[in-house]
Amino acid sequence: MSDNSATAESSESPPRFTRKEVLTLISMASVNFSSMICYSILGPFFPTEAVKKGASQTVVGLIFGCYAVCNLISSLILGKYIVQIGAKFMLIAGLFVSSGCTIVFGLLDRAPEGPVFITLCFVVRSLDAVGFAAAITSTFAMTAKIFPNNVATVLGSLEIFAGLGLILGPPVGGWLYQSFGYEVPFLFLGCFLFIMAPFNIYILPSIEADPSKDSFFRLLTHVKIILLCYVIFTLSAGLGFLDATLSLFAIDRFSLSNGYVGLVMLGVSLPYCLASPLIGYFTDKYPATRMGFMVTGSLAAAIGFCLLGPAPFLHIPSQLWLLVIMLGLIGFSLGMTAIPPFPEIITCAYEKGFEEGLSTLGMVSGLFGAVWSTGMFYGPIVGGILVQHLSFEWAAAVQGGLAFLGAFLLAVYSLCQRPQQRVQEDSRQTDERTPFL
Repeated sequence: MSDNSATAESSESPPRFTRKEVLTLISMASVNFSSMICYSILGPFFPTEAVKKGASQTVVGLIFGCYAVCNLISSLILGKYIVQIGAKFMLIAGLFVSSGCTIVFGLLDRAPEGPVFITLCFVVRSLDAVGFAAAITSTFAMTAKIFPNNVATVLGSLEIFAGLGLILGPPVGGWLYQSFGYEVPFLFLGCFLFIMAPFNIYILPSIEADPSKDSFFRLLTHVKIILLCYVIFTLSAGLGFLDATLSLFAIDRFSLSNGYVGLVMLGVSLPYCLASPLIGYFTDKYPATRMGFMVTGSLAAAIGFCLLGPAPFLHIPSQLWLLVIMLGLIGFSLGMTAIPPFPEIITCAYEKGFEEGLSTLGMVSGLFGAVWSTGMFYGPIVGGILVQHLSFEWAAAVQGGLAFLGAFLLAVYSLCQRPQQRVQEDSRQTDERTPFL
């Protein structure tokens, strides 16, 4: 009796992670953290430094935007050929490239102001974008390959480390800038990223797969995937807008120092870091809730951006406490909206007949990264233009309008799909009840 009960208990106990899975989690977490802290370090002080070097607000937006364009192109190419290149090699090479570019970017304050400085910023940021695209595309694909049944849970957990990178980047960058000048933040974090590369060479498992004949264009023939891509676009556009404009707005409106601006920007990253693993676990356990989370998150983001300024038509005075609260709302909505699309696109791809393997996952990762980069290009550039010609308040309201449109389109699509789903369920029940003759 005791033997049988022991056997039952052992069979019911959840399976432990294998060595391969544990090593993958450690590797992916280190990549997410190191990549995002190097990315987020620019927000508090680079726009101000670039303006001193002769760059306008629009040019600052273009410098942020060129990163997104190169990331977009690289994500599509690398996602398509991830099998031929090798996922592990792609990730390690991306880390080396990003570390070198981060270090070089810290030396650009020695360049002559004006066209020379601006040109070098474009070149270095473009190369850094290629390295970042390689690391993130391979990270997403390998995670989905090794954890096929818990994609959202694992991605949500890994976003804790990405969130930590976003959280630590602005305050650490702002403090190092205030204490030691422009060069030290980039040199410090560039060396940290360089150390991560050999660490991942040792612990990251290799994955072999066969190439696929499918293409990105076939992925985009599904209306649902297009809508999901638009939602991803609105999220990254909002973040890109904040990266390029929030620090200057906070300094001008509230007379904050660069260090305090870094603390204010925690309002976005900290709630996102806390929400992501919870949303990931819940949407993996209840996949049907993914659309609901994305609609709710998009609506919350729309409210957050409209009250961030606040929007002029609301006739609400601008307050620092309101700015911080709305940044928190945007960060939490980002966790609700950013995690579900990736596993949902994978599900749609498999339903459309794509082969289950690293090749398809690489294409989905590349598509996700490309759409995200499109938003990161749009947000800083269009946001910078709107801020320069109108105001930060109106520019933030436009971002809120984009998020609201995403929520509206997803809600309409979900309502249109419900009758079809009911018909399919009724047909299944009818088939099950029909006796065999």
